Amino acid sequence: MMRGRIRLVVALVVFASGVTAWLIFKQYRPAQPSPAKLERQSRQRVQRVRDKLFAELRPVKLANCDLRRFGEPNDGGYLMCANLLASVQSGYSYGISGYDQWGCDVSRRLAVPVHQYDCFDLHRPACPDGKTVFHAECVGPKPATIEGRLFDSPGNQFKRNGDGARRVVVKMDVEGAEWETFLSAPDAVLEQIDQLSVEFHGASDERYVAAVLTLKKFFYVANVHFNNYSCQPDLAPFPSWAYEVLFVSKRLGVLDASAPARGPQPLDAPNNPKYQDCQVPVG
Repeated sequence: MMRGRIRLVVALVVFASGVTAWLIFKQYRPAQPSPAKLERQSRQRVQRVRDKLFAELRPVKLANCDLRRFGEPNDGGYLMCANLLASVQSGYSYGISGYDQWGCDVSRRLAVPVHQYDCFDLHRPACPDGKTVFHAECVGPKPATIEGRLFDSPGNQFKRNGDGARRVVVKMDVEGAEWETFLSAPDAVLEQIDQLSVEFHGASDERYVAAVLTLKKFFYVANVHFNNYSCQPDLAPFPSWAYEVLFVSKRLGVLDASAPARGPQPLDAPNNPKYQDCQVPVG
């Protein structure tokens, strides 16, 4: 009988201890946010990234930049500082999709070879008065073969073409591969580039901010143009998820701090003339 009472007392003590612990845990456990709150926090984080990225892409005014258009009248055309291309010894046009008036214009105006890269569209556009060299390869952060397609880094491609120590001009439109490519590029490769015209894709990832900050160590942001093929009203402050940015090497550009740059520039044109444009002030 005594043993039975002892077991009962022990069981009651254990039960009471468990109840007490559960009540303490319930009282002091941090409240779990609701799905709606988690969604709101996620939207706020994304908005902070967009705001920061937009601020980092605000162009500056260069005192010595004569903007001229290279490439197609609409999609495929890019503004560059024409008077700051004299030292360029070779050009690189990444993501040509079967046409590349930019590369042809650069080759003819500067009398330099332009290397064209695309591993998806293998059509080789003609450039009768210039020297363009097509490579059935794409650009990326490192050498790779993906679904039978070759990829390599800009630094490796420069060296393979004999441009490992030369000044180059680069145009890049590679549907999102640009971010990791720039994040992985060594300083020495970025220092080779006199001007870089790139179409970025996306605006909501912290890595994008990191990539732009990496580029801004070596370049001024000289112009921004939003692609009206991809206008989207819910990306504020961005009006479009694709946008073209001109970077000019700090070796060449002379910063004019007296006034901010104003955009859009008169020489900019809608990527699709049949679509409504969606430029916003970026100065």
